[in-house]
Amino acid sequence: MHWLITMGRRLNGVYAAFMLVAFMVGVAGALQMPTLSLFLSREVNAAPFWVGLFYTVNAVAGIAISFALAKRSDSRGDRRRLILFCCLMAVANALLFAFNRHYLTLITCGVLLASLANTAMPQLFALAREYADSSAREVVMFSSIMRAQLSLAWVIGPPLAFTLALHYGFTVMFSIAAGIFLLSLLLIFFALPSVPRVAPSPEAALLQTGGWHDANVRMLFAASTLMWTCNTMYIIDMPLWIGSDLGLPDTLAGLLMGTAAGLEIPAMILAGYYVKRIGKRRMMVTAVCAGVLFYAGLILFHSREALLVLQLFNAVFIGIVAGIGMLWFQDLMPGRAGAATTLFTNSISTGVILAGVLQGALSQSFGHASVYWVIAAISLLALGLTARVRDV
Repeated sequence: MHWLITMGRRLNGVYAAFMLVAFMVGVAGALQMPTLSLFLSREVNAAPFWVGLFYTVNAVAGIAISFALAKRSDSRGDRRRLILFCCLMAVANALLFAFNRHYLTLITCGVLLASLANTAMPQLFALAREYADSSAREVVMFSSIMRAQLSLAWVIGPPLAFTLALHYGFTVMFSIAAGIFLLSLLLIFFALPSVPRVAPSPEAALLQTGGWHDANVRMLFAASTLMWTCNTMYIIDMPLWIGSDLGLPDTLAGLLMGTAAGLEIPAMILAGYYVKRIGKRRMMVTAVCAGVLFYAGLILFHSREALLVLQLFNAVFIGIVAGIGMLWFQDLMPGRAGAATTLFTNSISTGVILAGVLQGALSQSFGHASVYWVIAAISLLALGLTARVRDV
């Protein structure tokens, strides 16, 4: 309990605002993402191929735009102003999806607006890191609790999204998402600080030339990409697998996702508390080991009770990787919080692209069971790469 009391003392109004913004932006995103394929299929009448193409184009555009904005944010300008701009684009994107049903418009204007909007979250975490550093606050614990807000948002968001979309329509759902983004924009404007750029020392400037040129950063990016490939392949395939192959009720998929998201919250907070004692590298290796056990368990155990128990390993895996993984990138790239955070989020986007291709090809050619053998093999490769990255 001592660490909770200590954290409570440190949570000033600005820290609370960071958490509230992370939660609200997370809820708005969790309203849109889980129902996107359903929206494209039912409302836009897009064929399965065009639904898949939309995800691919969206991910590729997101990587390019977020990298460009991150480079600008780290070199000049006010990061808070950039976050405000991204939230404004999120409002426009949600309203576009609320009132437009033209596929070509959505895959061009919609993808552009979404790519700009999605940059808000990594920039928000980068601003939080810079504020924590400038105010001599505890970085790891705060970042872990802030990241837990996204997991909480994903416990609430998807069930709410399906309720709104199926009972009140997609126009209402996207309009509510736009409203939440607008409230977030106002909160950012009135409550979050602008952190002035600090001119780097000659030694720090030499370190900043690292980044992608550093073999450890490249190895961590590859490992992180493989981790998120595993996670996304599971998320795409699991709802189909439990119904078609295992004969379990379709509603179990939502229960499994919600259980994992709920368990991620204590996993993230405990990881933030113990990381100073254990170290980022050892913590991440432990997380990927939990992932390997989870995916191996999916091959071996197929009952409802077993799948629920296995979510504990899934939560440890994703909870630690999502929080500590981002901080590891930031520590390997000192003075470049925006680029480091964006590199981490782009490893997720790259994982999504790979996962979509692999899951579709494997399930169509060899059946759903083959997907989990491949996921288990990829998780082992991710474990080997993670163990080779230097600790910071």
